[in-house]
Amino acid sequence: MGVDVVTFGCRLNAFESEVIRREADAAGLGDTVVINSCAVTNEAVAQARQTIRKLKRERPEARIVVTGCAAQTQAAMFAAMPEVARVVGNDDKLHGAAWRDTRAALARAADFGVSAEEKIAVADIMAVREMAPHLLDGFQAGLPRVFVQVQNGCNHRCTFCIIPFGRGNSRSAPMGGVIEQVRALVERGHAEIVLTGVDLTSYGADLPGDPKLGALVKRILRHVPELKRLRISSIDSIEADRDLLDAAANEERLMPHLHLSLQAGDDMILKRMKRRHSRADAIAFCDEVRRLRPDIVFGADIIAGFPTETEDMFARSRALVDDCGLTFLHVFPYSPRPGTPAARMPQVDGRVIKDRAKRLREAGEAALRRRLETEIGATRSVLIESATQGRTEHFMPVAISDGVPGEVRTMTITGHDGARLIA
Repeated sequence: MGVDVVTFGCRLNAFESEVIRREADAAGLGDTVVINSCAVTNEAVAQARQTIRKLKRERPEARIVVTGCAAQTQAAMFAAMPEVARVVGNDDKLHGAAWRDTRAALARAADFGVSAEEKIAVADIMAVREMAPHLLDGFQAGLPRVFVQVQNGCNHRCTFCIIPFGRGNSRSAPMGGVIEQVRALVERGHAEIVLTGVDLTSYGADLPGDPKLGALVKRILRHVPELKRLRISSIDSIEADRDLLDAAANEERLMPHLHLSLQAGDDMILKRMKRRHSRADAIAFCDEVRRLRPDIVFGADIIAGFPTETEDMFARSRALVDDCGLTFLHVFPYSPRPGTPAARMPQVDGRVIKDRAKRLREAGEAALRRRLETEIGATRSVLIESATQGRTEHFMPVAISDGVPGEVRTMTITGHDGARLIA
């Protein structure tokens, strides 16, 4: 058997799992399961540990290798698990040399055994200064939507976030390499490309000439005219540049859907989070983009129960759903991450956090249902993902029949089932 990769967390991890699979296969690893972990919450780490134990029970002969953000930040914990054979760093996982070293290390361990400390192959992520785009011949031909990593790491230090310590400082892929990668993927038949990164709107700050994300978007669309649809993943609205807004207004192939890293709607909580925007900034951004592209759909990340959050503060976060006109809500119950400043702040009771997260999700579900209702009768461009589902340009899920993955169809919306449109 070859290499299986189990992915947790963000879209960036989904992209990187394809690189891992390609490089580990090329290194000759056999009967190996790689856990590409996430560190964003305690629950994400716990899920990775549970999956490791379950996989080892089901496949006792398989070697389990752990990588990803949680492996970078909590290497010793994973190495102490008897089910784990190797822990690989979060930058190392993208390089063939690390997987060749892993193959040799696993062979030595089979012959001589290994201590928990010797399982760890995790370098200093803060020492990483550059990234190069990884051309993904490994993406399965015919997948309608694929990710292209253009940025990694983060220079900001939000008080709740462990991710910079799992991914290092911000670094960007050169524009020419990104365009080459997009062109190669389009030639393989992929209809939609999603640009992704940890702090996507910081793209280019480390490159010569300080190019911005908007310039990259425009160049991709200009130099790859065969690309049917371009989408960008989560952005920090306070960093959105004028070229990006201009592209949103004028580039039809840039999909009218933005996911925003808002996190909260109360100014005091935003300050304690060390965010760089205010409540008014978030609302003004949504109003401006909606003026430029009236059919834009917004999603957002919001944290429930951040330390010191009162009921009034929470109400202002919940009100963002209406004030910003949000359609898709990603709700995160606050989870204290060891070593972060927020973990040392006065904590909100866990039952209160759970209740607030529930109410936020209910507000998000109601907003989605309202949007679904307004779509009835509309004509939409639908990217077919499978025989039974597609996505509109606004990323709305659509139930279909007899779909051919990869096709982009013009379809009329006839109804919805409360979660998906029907066309």
